[in-house]
Amino acid sequence: MDLAHLGVGIGLDLIVIVVLAYGIYFRRHGKADLALAFVALNVGVFAAVALLASAEVGMGLAFGLFGILSIIRLRSTQLSQGEVAYYFVALVLGLVHALGSSDLPVVIAADVLLLTIMAVLDRDALPRAAKEQRVVLDRAIPSAALVREELAFRLDAEVLDVEIEQVDFVQDVTTVLAKVRRRTDGPPLSTKAVGTRADRIGAR
Repeated sequence: MDLAHLGVGIGLDLIVIVVLAYGIYFRRHGKADLALAFVALNVGVFAAVALLASAEVGMGLAFGLFGILSIIRLRSTQLSQGEVAYYFVALVLGLVHALGSSDLPVVIAADVLLLTIMAVLDRDALPRAAKEQRVVLDRAIPSAALVREELAFRLDAEVLDVEIEQVDFVQDVTTVLAKVRRRTDGPPLSTKAVGTRADRIGAR
C-alpha cells in the first residue's frame, strides 16, 4: 500500500468511525466510554492490519488477523447485543479501510451500507432521552455496581453511567451522579435521598 492510498484510508476511516461512535451511538445511548472504545478498536485494527499488509507476507497477515480477533473479549453481562453489533461494525470498518483503500468506490459503498444499517436498525433508543441526575442514597455504598443496581430499582430507569462523588460512612450516605433513561413515563426523577433495597427489606 503506497502512502497516498494509506492517507486516504486513514482519513476516510477516521471520518466514518467518528460518525458511527459519536454521531449515531453516543447521540442515542449516551455512553462516552463505549464510544471511545469503538474508536480505539477501529483505529487499532486499522493500524495493525495496515502494517501487516505492508509486510506482504500472506501467512503472517492471516495469523495477525486471527490474533486481532482473538484479543477482543466481549462480556455479555455488561454489553447488550446492540453494543456487540457496534463493536463488530467498528472492527469491520477498520479492516475495510486498511485492506481496501485502493478501491475507493467499493470502500465508500461499504461505509454507506454499514452506517445506514446501524442508523436505521438502532431506532429503539431514539424516543428515550437520557438525563444526568444527582442522587443521594441514604446508605454508604462504595461499589459502583451496587449503586447502579440500586438506582435502576429505585428510579425505575435504565442506568447508563454512574459516578460516585462521595461515600460518607459517618452519615451513612452516598452521593452519585448518574445518567439515566426512564423506562416508563412518569414524574421527574427525584433528587432527594432515596432508601436502598436493604432498607426496604429490613423495614418489613
